[in-house]
Formats: sequence, C-alpha cells, structure tokens
Amino acid sequence: MELSGKVAIVTGAGRGLGRAYAEALARNGARVVVNDVDDSAEEVAAGIGGRAVIAPVGSGETADLLVQAAVEEFGRLDVLVTNAGILRDRVLWKMSDDEFDSVINVHLRGTFTCARAAAVRLREQGTGGSLVLVSSPAGQRGNFGQTNYSAAKAGIAAMARTWALELAKSDIAVNAVVPVAATEMTRTIPAFAPLIEESERTGAPLPSWVRHDEGLGTVEDVAELIVYLASDAAKGVTGQAIGIGGDRLALWSHPAEKQVRFAEGGWKAAQIAERFAEFEPETYGIPQPVAP
Repeated sequence: MELSGKVAIVTGAGRGLGRAYAEALARNGARVVVNDVDDSAEEVAAGIGGRAVIAPVGSGETADLLVQAAVEEFGRLDVLVTNAGILRDRVLWKMSDDEFDSVINVHLRGTFTCARAAAVRLREQGTGGSLVLVSSPAGQRGNFGQTNYSAAKAGIAAMARTWALELAKSDIAVNAVVPVAATEMTRTIPAFAPLIEESERTGAPLPSWVRHDEGLGTVEDVAELIVYLASDAAKGVTGQAIGIGGDRLALWSHPAEKQVRFAEGGWKAAQIAERFAEFEPETYGIPQPVAP
C-alpha cells in the first residue's frame, strides 16, 4: 500500500510491535521517526532510513520533541502511532501507587500528550492525517492483575472516540487498534507462553488454531493494519476500535445499553433487586485459550 510522501511517528518502536509498525510503514514508503527509551531506537531508525528520538513518553516536552523531529527531518507530519508501553502487573491489594502511576503515565498520559502535539501540527498543516492509538483486549474486557494497564487501555479507546469527534472537521482520523501478537508482553500470559516459546525454538509458525481461534500471530501480522490506517485507503474510517492478530480481523463494538427496564416515577432498591434478575449479565476478562 502506497505511503510515499507520508511522515509518521511511532512511539515505543525499538522492539516488538512498535518496531514492526515502523518497519512496515517504511517498507511502504513512509518516512518514520522512531522513538524509544534506549539505543534500540537508533538501530531501527538506521535500518529504515528514519530519525531516532530517545526519550520516555509521557511529558509534553517529549511529545513536542517528536513532532519537531518529524518536521525538521522530513518537513511535515501525517501519522502518529502511540505504541509505547510498560507493564507493572499486580493484583489490586498489592499494587503500589508507583506501579499504577508509571503505567498510566506511559500508556494514557503518553498517548494524550503525543496526540495533542500531533493534532496541533496536523491542524496547522491543514492536510488531514491519522492518529493510531494502540489499545488492548485488556482495555475492552479487563484482565487479572492488570488494574493499571486495563484502565489505561480502556481510556485510550475512549480517547479515540472523543478525538474522532473533535478532529473530524480537520480531516484527521482517530482509531484505536486492539492487537494480539507474540511479544514479551503476551509471553507473560501462562496459556500463551509455552506456545510462543515452542514456536521461537523450532522456527515453526504458531498452530493454526491459535492463529484462527485465538487471533494470536506475529507482530508482522498486526503491522499491516497500521499500514492500512496510515494510508489514503482508510479515509473516512475514524472513531473505531479495530482488533487484529494472527488470521483474525475484528471490529469491536462500542459500549451500549444492552437491556433496559422502566419504572414509572423511578426505582426503589427492592424493585431493582426484583427486576435485575431479568438481565443477562455480561462476561468479563480475557477468555483463556482452549486447544481443539
């Protein structure tokens, strides 16, 4: 898909999914600013003819630095991919303030500050653009031990919907991506860890049932969605949460009222207790994979 002439920023692009995003964008013709917290950003940028910016996301200063690097090096900005993230998993009663705050700062605040800086530049240019915000299944369904991460990723999906409204007149599309891929993060999931390790040890692809039923594949599988959303082919696609992984491409539904009851004059607690039994409760949590 043709991306020549487009300039993109990818945060957290030194390894894993972010690296795959940066490499796929460059392979399709885009010029890329590669961001990470260490020298891995330099390595990736050198390999794709990009510009490296080594800095942790979260602050407005880093966000401004990334946009400035894109404009100084390549003359413009068209696409922002907010991929940077960390994990500090802990159950609620053991999670520290710092473990909560650090994840929120990188994922949620980092997405906000980078998107704000990019939106300012894109509106000044007046030629539209695309913000691709990386969310997670944990943000859609919750996940054990991930209070901080799930909250941040749910917030990112909500920001995508809000910014899609706010930036529509400027022809700036905003979408959340919900990726699933074999990475260091998914390796922490007990059900996936042995499958990923075996695939890496033997060089064999993940089993077809994993790619199809669980939607778990390689980082390169996910990167194709980023290329599409960065392209002119995705014009008009905005405010969506789009899942991809392995052989699966999915459109996530937005929260909506599922079942409704009415009581003339309002509800009393006893009435709620009686009528709530008529509701079918929603499931929650990421389902564990089940081998055929």
